[in-house]
This record gives sequence, C-alpha cells and structure tokens, in this order.
Amino acid sequence: MEKKLRQHNSDCIKIVLFGPESTGKTTLAKQLAAYYDTEWVPEYAREYLQAKWNKNKEICTYDDLVEIAKGQISLENDAVKKANKVLICDTDLLETKVYSEVYFDGLVHPDLDKISLENVYDLYLLTYIDVPWVKDDLRDKPHQREEMFLQFKNTLDKYGLPYVILKGDQANRQKNAIKIIDQLIAQKSEYNR
Repeated sequence: MEKKLRQHNSDCIKIVLFGPESTGKTTLAKQLAAYYDTEWVPEYAREYLQAKWNKNKEICTYDDLVEIAKGQISLENDAVKKANKVLICDTDLLETKVYSEVYFDGLVHPDLDKISLENVYDLYLLTYIDVPWVKDDLRDKPHQREEMFLQFKNTLDKYGLPYVILKGDQANRQKNAIKIIDQLIAQKSEYNR
C-alpha cells in the first residue's frame, strides 16, 4: 500500500496550501495556478467526504483516511506530469495526518504516518484564520480555529518543514505567495545554471 501513497519524482517546485478549514486554501490554489499557468491539485478529501455525506449523511471514519490519502497522492501524481515549473497543491498527506490526529485522538494509520513525512515539498503556505469562516456540510470547527491553526503550525515546526504564514485578505495573500514563489523559481534557475 505504501507505493500508492508515494509521490512521483519531478523537477517541479511543489507548493502546499496548508492549514485549518475555511482559510482560503482552495481559492488561493486556483489563483496561483492561473498566475503561473500551471496545474493545481484539489483537496481530494472534500470530494470523497462530500460524496459520502450526500449518499448517506455519513462523516469521516478512521478507515476513510487511507483512501483519502491514496486519492490525494494520485491527483498530485497526475497533475505533476502536466505542471509548468510549479505545482500548487491544495493540501497534502501531512494535512490528512494532522486531521487524523485531531479527529481520532492521536491515531494515524502507520502507512500514512510514514509516507506523509517522506513526500517532499519545497514550501508550505500556512493560511491564517483571519478570513471569515464559511459553513458547509463538512466544516465543523468554527470555534476551534486558533487551536487548529496552532496544530498545523506546530506540525510544520516539529518536522522542520519550510513554511510562511499568509495573512490578510485574498489579494494580499496572493501577492505575498507570488513574491515567495518567484524567489524559489529564481533560486532554482540560479542553481541549475
């Protein structure tokens, strides 16, 4: 099963939108992909869990997490083949791991736990909670936003992963993200000379 959770090798710069629910990750992922004329990877958990909810009004179970992880990495592996220098990921397996820890009392499937740290990304864009929370069928933590943000931040700190925190309105977040990604592109170009 581990093989189904591994990302394909690529020369693309891989950026992950990371953070609590309803913090503008999907909107920003689409904006960045349009700006860089590249692919973006949607959050597979939303598709999977919304379909489950629509069918039987069922919520996420522990067993769903491996299927979500497989779906997420499959979308990423498909998108990276078509990406233009940069791949924008609206979440990754580490985010799935964080949600597993939160919703299932610290439990994480062993394969997910291992692979979530082996897959490599160039930068995490950690989205702050200073945008309005928007209710939908899947979101359920409007009063735990600060706690959730700290959980995501602490995870990045714990594993020493590169990240920046994006705050402000959508235009400000996009401007700051582009500035940082442009720096990564320039560094990679300089390195490849």
